[in-house]
Amino acid sequence: MDFVEGQDREQMFISSIEQMVDPEAFVRIIDAFIDALPLEQFDFKNLELNEQGRPPFHPGVLLKLYLYGYQNGIRSFRKLEHACKVNLEVIWLINGRRPNYKTIANLRKQNTLAFRQVFRHFVAILKGWRLIEGKTIAIDSFKVRAQNSLKNNYNLAKIHRHLDYIDAKIDVYCEELDQADNDEEKEHLHAKINDQIDKGNQYCELGDKIIQSGKDQLSTADPDAQAVILHRNIVNVDYNIQAASDAKHKLPTAFDTGDVNDTHALGNMVNQVQQNLHISKFEVLADKGYHTAAQLAACEDINVTTYVSHKANSANSTNQVFPVEDFNYHPGSDTYRCPNGSILRTNEMIYHRKSKKPKHPAIRFKHYRTADCKLCPIRSQCTSARNGRIIQRNEHARLGHSDGFQSAIDRNNKRVLKNPDYYRQRQQIIEH
Repeated sequence: MDFVEGQDREQMFISSIEQMVDPEAFVRIIDAFIDALPLEQFDFKNLELNEQGRPPFHPGVLLKLYLYGYQNGIRSFRKLEHACKVNLEVIWLINGRRPNYKTIANLRKQNTLAFRQVFRHFVAILKGWRLIEGKTIAIDSFKVRAQNSLKNNYNLAKIHRHLDYIDAKIDVYCEELDQADNDEEKEHLHAKINDQIDKGNQYCELGDKIIQSGKDQLSTADPDAQAVILHRNIVNVDYNIQAASDAKHKLPTAFDTGDVNDTHALGNMVNQVQQNLHISKFEVLADKGYHTAAQLAACEDINVTTYVSHKANSANSTNQVFPVEDFNYHPGSDTYRCPNGSILRTNEMIYHRKSKKPKHPAIRFKHYRTADCKLCPIRSQCTSARNGRIIQRNEHARLGHSDGFQSAIDRNNKRVLKNPDYYRQRQQIIEH
């Protein structure tokens, strides 16, 4: 018995690249899809040739390479360049062309809008084939590691720390300068001081950019990427990708690069789904990270029904607080009824709480309370607050509506509690 013998490297074979690629390989689907695209409608660069100069690569060729990289987990431009030389399927796909990694990178850099239009066209094809129904849409986010290191991500607190460090270094150099004896040493210290001043000016410019942008942070390499906490205080610079999928076959219908969290992402994603599918009414499922009064109300205003898990205030086993959902609101009398049957009334004062986001208005709300808390037999199970239980109700006004944002929250929460099995479909549709 012997080992399996290989083929002789010097042996010549008469075959084509076409014969070497499996007839059912996924790369053939990519090739057929891009060839069928009307690229001239998507405003890709370099579709028209110049009379002089070096001929460019056709955008369709590079787009095929991109899709192959996405499908097979090749996300590095240099690795895609290497695949053009050694990967048989890639050689077949782009007919032996060998674009430079910089050329591959420039396709996405110069055609950001065109990429989105290709995605929308793909979604339209799926809808035309009735693979997307457009009745139930689930939305969630996931994080993708960016090429920006944590050192190149800045917020105002980090910039202030750098400036304090620079000021301390300059003070040290000034003291050394006062004690320096010869001109050469003084010149060297002057150079160090000027270098620190230049660094300080750069940090000041970054701080100005953060303030002007209205955001909390700035990444210098990937501007859309942001520092996020993954788990156990581990921080990475990632993209927070918002994605929407249809319930019928779990196929994607919209995507976007979002903020660090999902608080203000629901309305934007719902609008994108409407534009991509050309529909107005549907039902959307999302987790409690999207439960924001203004976002739920915005979805109602455009006839989209939300099933967003509410942020329960129910306490753990130590303080046993009743959740807000156990307090029934009566719109006619503008009162709440607590689990013990007492009526909570408002003093009609409007309180304000500043939003954490610079561009978002302050939150307006009312307080509801009752004097019955003092003698309530189940007070220990409800609250430990000295002045008794206080319910806050959002009172933001809505254009064209007589009720505030809180009513949109109540209707959404009632739908989720009434249809728990329907809401559980969210995980099946989008989590995987």
